[in-house]
Amino acid sequence: MATNDDDLFRQEMADVTPIKPDNRATQPRSKRPNSLREQLRRAAAMDDRQDRNPLTVPEQVPRIGPTDIVGVKKNGVQEGVYRKLRLGKYDAQDLLDLHRVRLMDARDRMQTFLMKAHEQGLRSVLINHGKGVHSERPGFLKSYVMHWLEESHLVLAYHSAPQNQGGSGATYVLIRKSSQSRQRNREFFMEAGKNNRSS
Repeated sequence: MATNDDDLFRQEMADVTPIKPDNRATQPRSKRPNSLREQLRRAAAMDDRQDRNPLTVPEQVPRIGPTDIVGVKKNGVQEGVYRKLRLGKYDAQDLLDLHRVRLMDARDRMQTFLMKAHEQGLRSVLINHGKGVHSERPGFLKSYVMHWLEESHLVLAYHSAPQNQGGSGATYVLIRKSSQSRQRNREFFMEAGKNNRSS
């Protein structure tokens, strides 16, 4: 009969075979899937010749809050044109929805969208990036979208949409005219000028 706890324990464990250390199952620690650092690492590993997207993905961009209203008018944009954009007076000719899209995918989709809008001669488009209120980092994607809009040579101005069109979770963008659009405008105004002189 066992006289103390140690003796009792040894008696109960007498027929148990210990597990050898090399037979233990190890579970690797799982990284957070699609973390920003991982996405940036993969992007940096890409061959520069393959990545023709001019939009950059720095580790940090100026933080923009989920409900912050954002507006930028680049050089050369008339105040009246910007005011109409700000008030949502221009109809969005196309829409890009980036809800629940990963950062690097959002970057690629945005560049493709802006290029297509420019090539098609669109003037006003809407980007629906969401507010990111409930995300781990509130306003994360919105902050990068604003960084890319500022960076893009295809963008003349942008402003948060009016409340009834997405509010701070969407942004109206004024696209730079393509050379073909500028040429058509010149021809139109030259023709209009000739008609006015002959009247």
